[in-house]
Amino acid sequence: MPRTRELDIAEVARRTGLTASALRFYERRGLIESSGRNGLRRTFAARTVDRLTLIACAQAAGFTLAQIARFLVASPHDSELREQMARKAQELEADIARLSRMRDSLRHAATCDHTPLVECPEFKARMQER
Repeated sequence: MPRTRELDIAEVARRTGLTASALRFYERRGLIESSGRNGLRRTFAARTVDRLTLIACAQAAGFTLAQIARFLVASPHDSELREQMARKAQELEADIARLSRMRDSLRHAATCDHTPLVECPEFKARMQER
């Protein structure tokens, strides 16, 4: 079986935009796992970059590191975690709707001639949409 390409900690840091200390912290928390060492430097399987992308996405969505760690090892039978994920999906839907309203309002305001812009009836209507 061919061995996956190994990346040293500096390369993983460069590819992900994380610091080496953040990578070591994630490793201590069990979110990622080093595959060995190249001299004094930790090495990681190339797939670790994908895992770190998932972790960053989950953090941006509001998951805690503890929740992410649990998610990374979850089985399909973890009903409590599935409920948490469904709740988070609903929260994200509400956030997306709110941010979409703001985006649309700002797009309108960027071309609107109303003074002041925030008093524009169309701007107000877009902000109040549900």
